[in-house]
Amino acid sequence: MNRLEAAVRAKGLTVFAHIDHAAGALDVGLALRPTDLLIFGAARGGTPMMQAAQTAGIDLPLKALVWQDEEGKSWLGYNDPGWLAERHALTGQGHAAVAAMAALLENLAKAAAA
Repeated sequence: MNRLEAAVRAKGLTVFAHIDHAAGALDVGLALRPTDLLIFGAARGGTPMMQAAQTAGIDLPLKALVWQDEEGKSWLGYNDPGWLAERHALTGQGHAAVAAMAALLENLAKAAAA
């Protein structure tokens, strides 16, 4: 998560929230392996998608989940922007935003995994 957050900031994106789900679980006496959600983005990237389909705002800003499995291996997941395009029936300029988001997320995932 630290590498992901650093990569997001290095791209000049805004980090809106870093949610530590394991800490939340611990606060109520429950156990959860490390599970962190990062919410981030930039209006320049997300607004064209919302202009094409305003309902996309429910899925923006972007989110990435980092979690640790039972064997201690870390994983990174995020919603595919192509799936978001289908979900919100994007048309026109929204597709360019989707392509840019997909490339961005792939680059951020590679940076976090390095």
